Amino acid sequence: MQRWKVNLAVLWFGNFMVMAGMTMITPFLSLYLQQDLGVKGEHDIGVWGSVIFSANFVTSFFFQPFWGKISDRYGRKMMLLRSGFGMSIVIVLMGFATAPWQLLLLRMANGVISGYSPAAVALISATTPKEKTGFAMGTLQSGATAGSILGPLIGGVMADTFGFRPIFYITGSLLFLASVLSWIMVKETFDRQAAAKKPQVGMLAGFGRLVRIPQLPALFSVTFLIQFAMLSPMAFIPLYVQQLHGTTVNLAFWSGLIGSVTGFSNMISAPLLGKLSDKIGSTRILIASLLGAGIMFIPQAFVTNVPQLLVCRFLLGCFVGGLIPSVNSLIRRYTPDGSESRAFGFNSSSLALGNMIGPVAGGALAGFIGIEGLFLVSAAFMLANSAWTYRTLLRPGKRAVRSQAEPKG
Repeated sequence: MQRWKVNLAVLWFGNFMVMAGMTMITPFLSLYLQQDLGVKGEHDIGVWGSVIFSANFVTSFFFQPFWGKISDRYGRKMMLLRSGFGMSIVIVLMGFATAPWQLLLLRMANGVISGYSPAAVALISATTPKEKTGFAMGTLQSGATAGSILGPLIGGVMADTFGFRPIFYITGSLLFLASVLSWIMVKETFDRQAAAKKPQVGMLAGFGRLVRIPQLPALFSVTFLIQFAMLSPMAFIPLYVQQLHGTTVNLAFWSGLIGSVTGFSNMISAPLLGKLSDKIGSTRILIASLLGAGIMFIPQAFVTNVPQLLVCRFLLGCFVGGLIPSVNSLIRRYTPDGSESRAFGFNSSSLALGNMIGPVAGGALAGFIGIEGLFLVSAAFMLANSAWTYRTLLRPGKRAVRSQAEPKG
């Protein structure tokens, strides 16, 4: 097997385990707080649960650019191992927590040392042939998506089978295994001496250099707006399903299916759209995916039954599969050599910011515009995003081609 394919296969598994480990806690967090950590009262459980779950993303937002800077100097594989082994230890320690503040601190630590996914993206972008980059990015993204989908399901099954604390031990052990595989099987050609000779700049100065490249701030903003639009209505999907279903019979099943079907279609479409982007270009796939996702949000506000919503969410996932992989491919294209990991770190921070602000903004807006209004707001964000992407990325390239084709003199 070619080296880039070995790297891709191993990092797909690692990406899956990282995202599964981050989301596996979702189905039983409130029960873990109540039964094992002694939190009493619905209000206190809700507050602790929200803070603990979001703590991972808050610290990740601040530290991803720092790890990106270190990665550009010492290599992406080192960042993979640092994050993988570190997170495996922290997740195991979560199983020993005896108070909610301990679990909170460990979730914050998990966000601090996270960075496996952006390091994996940077390594794949550097080791994959250019003509295969879109396919590789889409495949890598499908691993993260699969982990996000199956993580809560696996967590729920293991909670019923083993109890709460063993889940952390099992998850940490599997992540440790993924890190060992990355250590043994992933290969990277990285010249540390050449990287050390390059002028070292601080994070703010490095960010300033990157944002002076007009395409990069546009791509960072696209990542934020994608997450914002996707997550702002997410918390209200079960309530919307209940409203459409009209009965409590099989309500949990339909809510779970609606919540996961977007991820399943995303997982299927990401490698296919990535492969297509290698033929027609990542910019065109990104614009088409933004348009398609924006259009597919609109009918969700007007469906009259659950099967209609299920079809809309499935089709939405087909377009969403082309978003993040295309953004990652374009970031690699426009980032100067030697700054790739830093650029992916800032993009990861944009993603974490969308993860934080999207649900909060959705909760604030829902009281004024309703669940249906959130779908229309998400559609507006996606459609505006596609116009901005066209203006920033595609139209300048067309102008450059036309100017080169014009006769001189």
